[in-house]
Amino acid sequence: QVQLLESGGGLVQAGGSLRLSCAASGRTFSSYAMAWFRQAAGKERAFVARISRWSGGNRYYGDSVKGRFTISRDNAKNTVYLQMNSLKPEDTAVYYCAADQAAWVPSYHSSGEYDYWGQGTQVTVTS
Repeated sequence: QVQLLESGGGLVQAGGSLRLSCAASGRTFSSYAMAWFRQAAGKERAFVARISRWSGGNRYYGDSVKGRFTISRDNAKNTVYLQMNSLKPEDTAVYYCAADQAAWVPSYHSSGEYDYWGQGTQVTVTS
């Protein structure tokens, strides 16, 4: 069982930056692949980024955030991060942290692949 708690959301102007954090409970955090998803009002939950388990050597990004967002993890702190730069109004959404027990799957961009979810944190980008 893993419990996830996101933080770091807020209101920011276009072009600005935010760093989201997701703190995980449990002693097996490093054995989970971790991801960020987002859900804008009236839209489906969408994949943002994923980092592999253990050392996090493999990272994957959604097309809309490539080059602007960076996912990272600190296993000593049981925390995964999402550094968001060059934010745009279309990045406005609730951002969710998720954990996956599988090492790697082709469906890593699908929300149904993930076993545990946080409650989400709101990010609002103004123009």
